[in-house]
Amino acid sequence: YYNEYKSYLRMSYLSTITMIAFIGGTVGTPLPLVPYPQNVSLISHTPAVINPRTFRFLAPRSNIILEEAFARYHRYLNLHDFVQTAPVTLETLNVVIESVSETLTLETSENYTLAVSENAALLKADNVYGAMRGLETFSQLINTRNYTVTCVQVHDYPRYKFRGFMLDTSRHYLAVDAIKKLITAASWSKLNVFHWHIVDDPSFPYSSITFPQMSVAGAYSQDHVYSQTDILDILIHAQRHGVIVVPEFDTPGHTLSWGHTFPGFLTHCPKHGNIGSDYGPIDPTNENVYSILTKFFSEIVEVFPSDFIHLGGDEVHYGCWENNANITQWMEKHNITGDYEKLEDYYEKRLISIVDSLNKNYIVWEEIFNHHLDIKPKTIIHAWLPNWKSVFQNATEKGYRCILSACWYLNRISYGEDWQHFYKCDPRSFNTSATPEQQQLVLGGTICMWGEYVDNTNVLSRTWPRAAAPAERLWSAADINDPAFMEPRIEAHRCRMVFRGYPAEPAKSRGFCDVEYNPYRQL
Repeated sequence: YYNEYKSYLRMSYLSTITMIAFIGGTVGTPLPLVPYPQNVSLISHTPAVINPRTFRFLAPRSNIILEEAFARYHRYLNLHDFVQTAPVTLETLNVVIESVSETLTLETSENYTLAVSENAALLKADNVYGAMRGLETFSQLINTRNYTVTCVQVHDYPRYKFRGFMLDTSRHYLAVDAIKKLITAASWSKLNVFHWHIVDDPSFPYSSITFPQMSVAGAYSQDHVYSQTDILDILIHAQRHGVIVVPEFDTPGHTLSWGHTFPGFLTHCPKHGNIGSDYGPIDPTNENVYSILTKFFSEIVEVFPSDFIHLGGDEVHYGCWENNANITQWMEKHNITGDYEKLEDYYEKRLISIVDSLNKNYIVWEEIFNHHLDIKPKTIIHAWLPNWKSVFQNATEKGYRCILSACWYLNRISYGEDWQHFYKCDPRSFNTSATPEQQQLVLGGTICMWGEYVDNTNVLSRTWPRAAAPAERLWSAADINDPAFMEPRIEAHRCRMVFRGYPAEPAKSRGFCDVEYNPYRQL
């Protein structure tokens, strides 16, 4: 009854509150908060008034992450000239955190409480990352037409612990600055994982310390490579925004760009290879492969501090293996003739054993589970195919943790407000009869932007604000799911991004922002 009552209070509040939206809003629109907090209540209909130039964030306990966040949000307040002529009633936001630890994992608390009245504002959190989420909510309460702040009480926390977004930097190279901007925008929607699909068939832009020739031979050019300095820059930027970087090195398929460096690494199969080539997946029967993988992943676990590595495992086309005489002979010798799932299983067991020895957890695409491979209980299953609900049902019955991407492929664009399609998807909707234990095994999901048709010219605008729709489903309560309630807020969120200098595309068929994006003013 408590949950029903809480839901009733929330919806009653939403049906009665009126206010002026953040930018370009009208009377009668809901609070322009994205994602919407778990619990929010109006304290006063009279807003606080701030002077953006002199407003301060104060914290008795702090560290460099929180101090940089304060500087960032103060900068957001002063992006455009504004002179406050009204009497100022609120001069500071006091921020109190329990811990200054910089440790960031999926288990790190992001909870916060925020109270804003006409002359006082207090943000409390367990740590700097919860404080960061609260700072974003506070900033969204500010009406930048007159720099008033809606007076509210907020108690907020994420519904799902894994709230990711994925970028593919192999098909088209993305500049470091573009990646950092996408991470920043993701933090505004309270996403906490950057799944970096860094290499694939077309190119290998990762500059390896152990095998530097891999990017020399496999990248489009040496101008299309992520150096170790670049990667460190991205890792630091992500942590300062409360985002974990999970790298993906997809094998045994999607590895044509690896094969330029190591003779015999890929399966040779003339006329049956990938993308018109004579080569297909990694050759699992080549013992030298596992020596290379051991050295390579030993490097990766040192470069990327995340608890997780994404090992891929999708779209392994057996046709190439079938047309390689050496593999056929090896399979006969090992009594698995014609059973290519067992050959794949052999490879994955060897790979997972390597990663296990390096004390890393791992995520795999759903085919590893679908093909009945013998995987360990700690494996996280990443569903991307249309039949994801069946995969979740079967996987959670067996005790596996899952994350969802199937309904959140932003690269699949369609005319109109396609964010509504993304908004209707909930990772825990796979079976209404699922047990609470099964539901808890669903960790969340990842919003994907594959790189076939995006590069530096359009990746920001194609991603935002569309990604904010699934981001809300990953953070907010399950009953915050009505596109009509989201519509004015996602447009306000879009205008907020434009206000901050981002080319976020329109979320509605008509409308305007008080501050419009104009890349042509200096041309």
